[in-house]
Amino acid sequence: MTHNPRQVYLLDPQKLPPETIAVAFAKTSRSPQSFQEIAAELTEEKSAEFHERWVVGYGHASVAEHAVLHIAVENISRLAVEVLESNRLASYTEKSTRYQTWTPDGYYIPEELSAPPLRKTYADVCRLLFDTYQRALPAVREVIRRENPPQPGESEAAWDRRLRSAYVDVCRFLLPAASLANVGVTINARALEHALRKMISHPLAEVRAAGEEMKAVAQAQAPTLVKYADAQPYLQRLPEFFGEAAAEIPTPDSSAADWCALISSDPDGENRVLAAALYRFGQYSYPQILAHLRSLNAKGRRELAHLLLDGLERHDIPLRELEYCSYTVDLTLDQGAYFELKRHRMMTQTAQPLSPHLGYAVPRRIRTAGIEEDYRRAMQAAAQAYEHLAAWNPQVASYVIPNAFNRRVLLQFNLRSAFHLVNLRTAENAHFSIRRAVLRIAEQIQAAHPLLGAYLRLPAGETWKTVEDAHFVQTA
Repeated sequence: MTHNPRQVYLLDPQKLPPETIAVAFAKTSRSPQSFQEIAAELTEEKSAEFHERWVVGYGHASVAEHAVLHIAVENISRLAVEVLESNRLASYTEKSTRYQTWTPDGYYIPEELSAPPLRKTYADVCRLLFDTYQRALPAVREVIRRENPPQPGESEAAWDRRLRSAYVDVCRFLLPAASLANVGVTINARALEHALRKMISHPLAEVRAAGEEMKAVAQAQAPTLVKYADAQPYLQRLPEFFGEAAAEIPTPDSSAADWCALISSDPDGENRVLAAALYRFGQYSYPQILAHLRSLNAKGRRELAHLLLDGLERHDIPLRELEYCSYTVDLTLDQGAYFELKRHRMMTQTAQPLSPHLGYAVPRRIRTAGIEEDYRRAMQAAAQAYEHLAAWNPQVASYVIPNAFNRRVLLQFNLRSAFHLVNLRTAENAHFSIRRAVLRIAEQIQAAHPLLGAYLRLPAGETWKTVEDAHFVQTA
């Protein structure tokens, strides 16, 4: 007879504060009591004392990971959303530029713009971008409707719902980084403290203010764990110091620069992955198994790759052993596509500041809808406004840059992360901008590692070039 039956239950966050739950979990390392018994003995004051001593005083920060908060952030610019979502260990859901439209006044005006001439420059270009966006929606909608007639028995409302993302996908290129959005955040207190320190140290007043407001809201539920989230001089100094150092780099010849360049990949990456998979299920040392892999002929290695990856269904996640193979990619893509790419937080991403210096994309349906001239006029106005504002404050100037403008981002990721990225972002329902970028990345992975890259799940008959030709007039 089992005297200690297994029990699985929730510690209800509606009945227990997050800090109390964190203490209940922490104390199990030294207490034989059940979690419920530990929690029953705790008060908010005792929980705070525990965290003050062990988390803050002794640095046992992992305890704070058990305190989870759900924070709603509304009417924040997409530029600020980007800063918030740069934190890896959290979950985010934001207002989508693919499924929602913006009202004419749906943009943020930075508090830094106290000088009337600068404020007017900023407001004028935002109004132009949003006015052009509003005019583009019905024009592109008609193009999409002509290309996709209603199905038999389909109502007008159902027809529009089916086509909505297709025309909104095109018009989103006009939305600037100032566009207001809502974002829901689920995050543990340890990650939140790090996120708040970054936000409160940021050069933009909006980001700092949002960080302070999030801190105040979080302290209502986790008063001890985030109270020391303050500005960090280290983070405040870096933009100035490295900005000056980067400005001293001689201007290179960028005419031959590839918009998607595989900077590095492990030439022995496939062997490392297969050896790690054998290591998991075998008994020999890794060097012994790796030597065995290198001695195999092509047929033997293909058989192992087949065993490892051929049985994957669409929603299956491959073994972690794929993480032993990694890549570094220097990628240029439009800001709208970058906003989707940044959600893949299991990779390391280093994005350059948002500016007009790398040109902008023109969707083909903008031309088909007869609004290309208006579109280009709005892009040129945004670029001019940026230069005018950047002479005073380049961080604030980034607010006026629309999704159409290109941006560089350095990526480092492993093969397992690549499987997820390719599976999600090359699907038929993915936005054409991100499909183009990820199909090009997949092509380079397959060239570097054809044995394992062959198992990337790609759409039949589609390449980055076919997507580019079908959806763009220009990409830079």
